[in-house]
Amino acid sequence: MADSTTSNSNHRRLIIACGGTGGHLFPGIAVAEEWLRRGGEPMLIISEKQIDTLATEGYEHLRFERQQSIAMPKLCSPKMFGFGIGFLKALGHSRKLIKQFKAEAVLGMGGFTSAAPLAAGKWSRMPTFIHESNAIPGRANLLNAKFSTRVLVGFEACAGHFPGDNISVVGTPLRPSLENPPEKETALAHFGLRPDRKTLLVMGGSQGARRLNELTGLALASLPADKVQVLHITGPQDFAAAREAHEAAPAELATAILPFCSEMQIALAAADLAVCRSGASTLTELSAFGLPSVLVPYPFAAHDHQTKNADLFVSAGAAELWPQGELKETDFAARLSRLLDDDQRLAVMATAMKSLAVPDASERICDLVEQAMDGSR
Repeated sequence: MADSTTSNSNHRRLIIACGGTGGHLFPGIAVAEEWLRRGGEPMLIISEKQIDTLATEGYEHLRFERQQSIAMPKLCSPKMFGFGIGFLKALGHSRKLIKQFKAEAVLGMGGFTSAAPLAAGKWSRMPTFIHESNAIPGRANLLNAKFSTRVLVGFEACAGHFPGDNISVVGTPLRPSLENPPEKETALAHFGLRPDRKTLLVMGGSQGARRLNELTGLALASLPADKVQVLHITGPQDFAAAREAHEAAPAELATAILPFCSEMQIALAAADLAVCRSGASTLTELSAFGLPSVLVPYPFAAHDHQTKNADLFVSAGAAELWPQGELKETDFAARLSRLLDDDQRLAVMATAMKSLAVPDASERICDLVEQAMDGSR
């Protein structure tokens, strides 16, 4: 990998199209931080969604440009006309940004937020890259690949879903703020939690997970308060309802609840077990921390890609897969309690989870971008 003292990135300008979900935005920020560390200048194109506003707080040193993003409907849908108009507007905006910024390459981190910037980059005859973090690509990235000179994938299993041989397995970037977590006791104290309890972290990704929030709220009364405590990140939409459940929980049960957490390194450092969705960015963070997990894939994800992601981690022994449709209010708390009480099982899962980490994904991506810039001169 390139060394920061000998990097070719000095003053080179890279556009990173990301946003729409934390799974696209946080890896994009990670690459931007690495590009900046090497002496380059990144610009991040994000969406106008609320989650992008929340997730970009604390990154004032990075340049963000907002752009309207519209998911592509089915070809026969009457919404296709509106999508076409929106795409053309985004394409024009992207071409303007590329020209003004004097960009030398465009990297898309996935989703339809990446489509117009990548198309504009290809139009401008510069190196373009799309990153697919999931085990199987969605419609957006199959389209984005057509605008890309190289496809980057997080999992080896994903490579065969794209045509051609311009494909590199690089892992999924981890945002730098997660690289230096605090000690566990310090992390627990940050949330007002106790050091003599197992900590269950429940999170639904950057936008929350309603069913997980509901089940957690119902489980609070049945969890063993002398052994377990709960750190619950609900997502902004479900926070009010979930807070009511926490307020009604037994007084002896220690809990902390947040609508969104911008300091995930502290939350992950505090936890002994995570219950969460299985988006690729979430899995990247879990593996970096070696955190045993119960994965509950979002059942309506395109091509059921979250289940495919989870399967890779379950087969490695790093996690358990609990399909959402099979979860029952009557035994959810009991199942969690049994797992939290099994120290040997948690230790095995932690070791397996840590073995799946790819700590240098951002460096790998920046190396490839640099090489392409050199080759395009």
